Amino acid sequence: MKKIFKIVLWSVLGIVVVLGGLLGVFIYKVKYGFPVSYETEAPAINFPTGKPAILLFSKTTGFRHGESIEASKPVMAGLAAKNNWFLYVTEEGGVFNEAQLTKFSAVIFNNSTGEVINDDQKRALEKYVENGGTLIGIHGAGDDSHRWDWYEQNLLGFKFSHHPINPQFQETAVLLDAQADSLLTAGIPPSWPHSDEWYVFFGNPRSKGFQVELSINGQSINPSGNILFVTDKNFGMGKDHPVAWSKQTGQGKTFYTSMGHSDASWKNEHFLKLIENAIRWAQVKK
Repeated sequence: MKKIFKIVLWSVLGIVVVLGGLLGVFIYKVKYGFPVSYETEAPAINFPTGKPAILLFSKTTGFRHGESIEASKPVMAGLAAKNNWFLYVTEEGGVFNEAQLTKFSAVIFNNSTGEVINDDQKRALEKYVENGGTLIGIHGAGDDSHRWDWYEQNLLGFKFSHHPINPQFQETAVLLDAQADSLLTAGIPPSWPHSDEWYVFFGNPRSKGFQVELSINGQSINPSGNILFVTDKNFGMGKDHPVAWSKQTGQGKTFYTSMGHSDASWKNEHFLKLIENAIRWAQVKK
């Protein structure tokens, strides 16, 4: 009997160790991404004349929001056809070179996570924005896996902390900010219901000079991200919980929305209008 008990005990202990190891690997991947090779060869792109060019970049080395990424592609293609844009879709980082970036009116990090471009490519993107380009980030583009100070300071404002766990997805009202940019929020109602994985950051981008476009009442959701051994993620951002914001960066602009976790977002007319507006806004220069 004692032998059977020992076998069961060691088996349970082994399962706990394995599960703990898998959880650790998952947390590391979400937080830092896994090392990958960087694409450095510039692609051959035939930029048509008379059409604003949009770069949709969906490479991931961290957590991959696969459903959202795949759902976004046909929707973005439809928006491009509607607005006479040239849409270049890729997960290859070679396009992040000065010569080709200058041809795009907007670069979209479409749920792109982890370190997806190398240091030279990061500097090229920084220069592109500061010289008049626009960087747009969607949902996962705001997590803390990028390890890039300029990106955090100019797109996000603060470091990402966590998202709710129980429940992970919660419906609440998305609210139009009183100071919202009329171009970014054109056609968007003052309030609309939306279910998403609401990101929690360590501070409010409003306090860093970002212009908040949309927010939620942070007191209307359970923001706790505590799970298993994680016990310090039981806080939120307070009542004023921004979910879309913008910033002037040098001669260029940045826009980020923490919405867009799942394919459902790409079926929401107000979310789609926000993304369409952001791309149109990118084409308006100072």
